[in-house]
Amino acid sequence: MNRLARFAGFGGHEHQPEDSNLVADQGLRDAHTPCLDPEAMRAAIVDALRGVYDPEIPVNIYDLGLIYQIEVGPSANVVVDMTLTAPACPVAGMMPKMVEEAVSQVEGVGDIAVNLVWDPPWGPERMSDEARLELGMM
Repeated sequence: MNRLARFAGFGGHEHQPEDSNLVADQGLRDAHTPCLDPEAMRAAIVDALRGVYDPEIPVNIYDLGLIYQIEVGPSANVVVDMTLTAPACPVAGMMPKMVEEAVSQVEGVGDIAVNLVWDPPWGPERMSDEARLELGMM
C-alpha cells in the first residue's frame, strides 16, 4: 500500500451532544447519547497521525516530531500545529491535507484546522526514540 494512503486511528471515540448541559441537568444519559473524552480523542488522533508518513523518510510524521500541538475543543473541533523538516520540503503543499484527512478519520471529530508553522524550526532532536532507532541514529 502506498505510504501516502496509509491512515490509522479508526477509534470508537464518541463526541458530546450539543445539549449536554440539558442532559447533565436532568441527571440522565440516554444509552445512545455519545460522550466526548478530549484525551481519548487526542490519543486516537495521535494514532491516526502515526499512519501518515513523509514520503522521503520512512518514519511517521508524529514520531518524526513534525506535530507540535493537537488541541481538541469542547465541540470536538481539532486544531493541529505542524511543521516540515525544511521550508522547501517538496510535500509542503500536500502534507497538511494528509494530516487533515487522517484526523478526519477519527470518529467524533468536528471541524479540523491544520496550521503549518515554522517556529520553532524542526530539528532531529524532536524525533522520538523509536524514530531515531528506525533511522539508525541510536
